[in-house]
Amino acid sequence: MHQLTLAEIARALADKQFSAEELTRALLARIQQLDPQLNSFITVTEQQALDQAKAADARRAKGESGALLGAPIGHKDLFCTQGIRTSCGSRILDAFKSPYDATVVERLAQAGAVSLGKLNMDEFAMGSANESSYYGPVKNPWDLSRVPGGSSGGSAAAIAARLLPAATGTDTGGSIRQPAALTNLTGLKPTYGRVSRWGMIAYASSLDQGGPLARTAEDCALMLSAMAGFDPKDSTSVDQPVDDYLAALGQPLTGLRIGLPKEYFGAGLDPKIADAMMTVVEELKALGATVKEISLPNTQHAIPSYYVIAPAEASSNLSRFDGVRFGYRCADPVDLTDLYKRSRAEGFGDEVKRRIMVGTYALSAGYYDAYYLKAQRIRRLIKNDFVSAFEEVDLILGPTTPNLAWKLGEKNADPVSAYLEDIYTITANLAGIPGLSMPAGFIDGLPVGVQLLAPYFQEGRLLNVAHQYQQVTDWHLRAPAGF
Repeated sequence: MHQLTLAEIARALADKQFSAEELTRALLARIQQLDPQLNSFITVTEQQALDQAKAADARRAKGESGALLGAPIGHKDLFCTQGIRTSCGSRILDAFKSPYDATVVERLAQAGAVSLGKLNMDEFAMGSANESSYYGPVKNPWDLSRVPGGSSGGSAAAIAARLLPAATGTDTGGSIRQPAALTNLTGLKPTYGRVSRWGMIAYASSLDQGGPLARTAEDCALMLSAMAGFDPKDSTSVDQPVDDYLAALGQPLTGLRIGLPKEYFGAGLDPKIADAMMTVVEELKALGATVKEISLPNTQHAIPSYYVIAPAEASSNLSRFDGVRFGYRCADPVDLTDLYKRSRAEGFGDEVKRRIMVGTYALSAGYYDAYYLKAQRIRRLIKNDFVSAFEEVDLILGPTTPNLAWKLGEKNADPVSAYLEDIYTITANLAGIPGLSMPAGFIDGLPVGVQLLAPYFQEGRLLNVAHQYQQVTDWHLRAPAGF
């Protein structure tokens, strides 16, 4: 059962090949047996999962149906879950139990999905390797000595190891797409505002976006269909009808115009990954697409722009964690100032402190115009690059990451080298456009991902292209040895 995709599980449940409870028990047993190698879960919600599975079976017995009814998933541990620890991978929220469900959690539960637990992540989603978690690093099931990518690395590792078929993630600068690429998964970052952020603990509010991780584009379409939609509780949610993502999957690619940005294929890209991208291009051309070179000239400014904007917003968002109202509080503070200082110093990890300090500096008097305002202007230039490019092409293709998964601890002494791993993904967040990463092969036994970018609210197009590609390739079907 653990080898089945989400779509295959839906069909099997509908055909009564097994019950949701039987499937849930089988996967909980796999988690207990295998997750100690990976550290992908922070909290396993065994009793809740069994209760939800039994409820799903009862609904099916009454004649209800639905692709996600009884389907097992997991949630990245920054989606609030009522009565269950929501830690954000941080000591400061280690004991926090949310009094409510995030909109994404609520919608998936209404669709009948069975949540197996909360998945490990970089602390407050800050990182590209899933090494900054208070609960320890997550390991890549394709090579346990390597990172799975971050910050949604727990979600990615658990799916790749067949502990569950799909999970939620969030993407602030590539945190769905990058771990998808490094673990041989399909991961989708929707258009900013497509999926509600209510109940999703914020890192950088103008960049964060929730989305699905799974093995196939079809599974991502199933997840997104339940997750997407207007939410009046979220002021950044867009009131626009949700497309029929499943119906879009079968469309032919004849006449599709694909752009290859020359900036994505220059210095810094592993030549073997570049070769893998060209193989994907040839497959898509065989399916009817046409290809042309394009330019995104402001790509070079993405990293510096992002690492001013995101830390600035994090500095503001994380100011609420002060040891007073909820979360970690230091022992025996001598006064209020000591309470603030020690609670935050002891509660936050090094990467979070680093970004808070950078952000506070960028927003400080005398530096706001020089750094934050200038970064926002660059952001607009990056957006304009995409607007111009999409007048020429329907889709943009390139590598998801410049390198393969690196060794655990390899970049700890040089945070900037880890930041550079996001060079191809960050621009989509700055512009707010949707992006998808899908499996594109293997190099030296390690997965490679190809990234597709589309105009606003064209998630269906991304899923369509990925699905058609997955009909003629089998990279996405391959599983790591031992899992």
